[in-house]
Amino acid sequence: MKDVARMALEKGMIIGEDIHNYKNELLFHKGTVVDEKVIKKLERHSIICIPVSEDIDFATTHFEKVRLSKEFQAFQLTYNNCMPIYAKLMNTFVETGVFKGTRQLQDIYLKLAACAGNGESLLDFLYNMLPREDTVTHAHCLNSALLAGVFGTWWNLSNEDIVLLIQCGFFYDIGKLKLPQELLWKSEKLTDLEYTKLKTHTMLGFELLKDQPEVSSSVIKATLQHHERCDGSGYPSKLRGDKIDIFAKYIAVIDAYEAMTSVRSYRQSLHPFQVIENFERDGYDKFDRDILQPILYHIAATQLGFMVRLSNDVEASVFTINKDNLSRPLLKREDGSYLDLSSNPDLTITAIF
Repeated sequence: MKDVARMALEKGMIIGEDIHNYKNELLFHKGTVVDEKVIKKLERHSIICIPVSEDIDFATTHFEKVRLSKEFQAFQLTYNNCMPIYAKLMNTFVETGVFKGTRQLQDIYLKLAACAGNGESLLDFLYNMLPREDTVTHAHCLNSALLAGVFGTWWNLSNEDIVLLIQCGFFYDIGKLKLPQELLWKSEKLTDLEYTKLKTHTMLGFELLKDQPEVSSSVIKATLQHHERCDGSGYPSKLRGDKIDIFAKYIAVIDAYEAMTSVRSYRQSLHPFQVIENFERDGYDKFDRDILQPILYHIAATQLGFMVRLSNDVEASVFTINKDNLSRPLLKREDGSYLDLSSNPDLTITAIF
């Protein structure tokens, strides 16, 4: 909501609060649509300033409110200005085989992180970003680098390791730039042959990075191993447990989170509790539990106090997080009663607002 001088009122604006005159008599109810008669009556009663509703006041979900906020719009502008610079750096690297843009990558990260202010806001902002089709691969890595700064803090990593993890985020999927875009973002299920070709991106990235003096060995290992899984089900080498580099384990979680929270041609972004549920369902065997658990807890904790809508259309607030079942919190209804989703498996959270 914003205050607008009477002289600046325009037809079609919506009054944001009840308007009273100096005798405290009601002139207009909240929600009144401004027209010529309204303006003239405000003038007769010498009302100088009028609260007017903005688009954000009509948003129904948390993420709609974020998307309409001035803070997000500033972040989006900076992001869209940084994207061509990042894309050019990476495309030039792939074309020439030489990378000399470490300082520029650092500048991109610092500009965008500063716009977000804190980790929770950054996650919300990235959730609302809609990349163009021709920059989806670049956006995936740029977003992962930004997430690395947040998740690295949640993992209590040293500043040095967080910087390394951010670099991993920028580079780890660069091998995909050597593959056809129609293969990378095909909406239908890949054939066995297509999937085999897709999996080569880890080796392609490794070959690009292995002899680069500006690229750390941790970044190179993360690029090669970020699709390895602790149960041996990953690729390219079916490594298990401690055989997988620690930075590759970090990036594996970041990569999966970023993929689930980004719009794809075949689905909408998943909201935080859906992301947590996916990880809980099959993640603890595939990802390092000690790495995955604190991230899921932090994501769940950021939802405390938010209202949710359930699959039966009941609305309630997130009251407490169930540590043993993070995707299914204890909710508090408007009448003061409680609903434990961990005891109601048939109910799901459909929206957060």
